[in-house]
Amino acid sequence: MPAIKPFQVTFDCAEPERLARFWCEVLGYVVPPPKGFATWDAYRDSQPAEERDSWSACTDPSGVGPRLYFQRVPEGKAAKNRVHLDVRVATGLVGEERLAALEAECARLVPLGAVHVQTLYDGNDACIPMQDPEGNEFCLD
Repeated sequence: MPAIKPFQVTFDCAEPERLARFWCEVLGYVVPPPKGFATWDAYRDSQPAEERDSWSACTDPSGVGPRLYFQRVPEGKAAKNRVHLDVRVATGLVGEERLAALEAECARLVPLGAVHVQTLYDGNDACIPMQDPEGNEFCLD
């Protein structure tokens, strides 16, 4: 059996730090300073001006989830994501209980900059497609 390989999920974006902080709030992740630096400010001060704020990253403090990496790119988002995150906040729940859990999480994320796209509910299963502050699609599931 092949070895499991660590991976990260990379986001192209306009504002890496802002998007990293948003996803930290969504997932309970943290933004540690780059290796070898006590703070992000110390890291920024060590960089040439044109490279400052060009990336950020956040990690699962338990070490289980993948690292999320955010890199500044000049172009804006042009089309629907081909890959998106499903944030699993209602695992094991069904019906009205599932819908209520998803709606509560949606209500928490909208003030942070998320956009509620729609609520999909068939009386048993539910999902809420959303967008992060830069328009990247994700689902509350």
